[in-house]
Amino acid sequence: MSSSSDILVVAATARELASADDWTGITCGVGPVEAAVATARAIGEYRPAAVLHVGIAGARRARALPAGTLVVGTHACYADLGDVPPEWAPHEITPPAWLLEAVRAQLPHAVFAPIGTTARVGGISDASGRAARRAVEVEAMEGFAVLRAAQRAGLPAIEVRAISNDIEETDRARWHFGRAFAAITDVTPRLVQTLRDALAGAASRA
Repeated sequence: MSSSSDILVVAATARELASADDWTGITCGVGPVEAAVATARAIGEYRPAAVLHVGIAGARRARALPAGTLVVGTHACYADLGDVPPEWAPHEITPPAWLLEAVRAQLPHAVFAPIGTTARVGGISDASGRAARRAVEVEAMEGFAVLRAAQRAGLPAIEVRAISNDIEETDRARWHFGRAFAAITDVTPRLVQTLRDALAGAASRA
């Protein structure tokens, strides 16, 4: 972990986490359980003003997103819950509109789409229920958990991913890890500053 600041940057692994400059960076581990626990703990320890979740992701082949494409989550969808009633557990988290618009202005060429969270590689391909009906086309393993921990703490949060592979591609030798890691770590400092500017703007409008 780095020294404390107003922005908490969460990534599953060290290769997805840019070298911290003036923000707090943590690795949360792979999968929704580890991500939720680690994020909640870090929020309690560092008391950030906002959470930025970054990492790599897969996309459905039909979407034809080149490796390194940045995807900003308009929603984080918990694909593994199926049709569990939402009053028992939430299925979806949406970042604040002002935060999404700030990131859109910073990354006009990024793809803005729902990102599905699943504990299993390829899990959204055969997910049932709400996530499937939303036709989620981007898959990761921690986003919903990180954003849910932030939501429970009353913090704004957003998920940004770089595409490394087609979801349908089972041969990991054909995944473009290096290109995806480079894309997400390169954009992280800009995203941190964007969150800071957006927080300042939201405070001035309050």
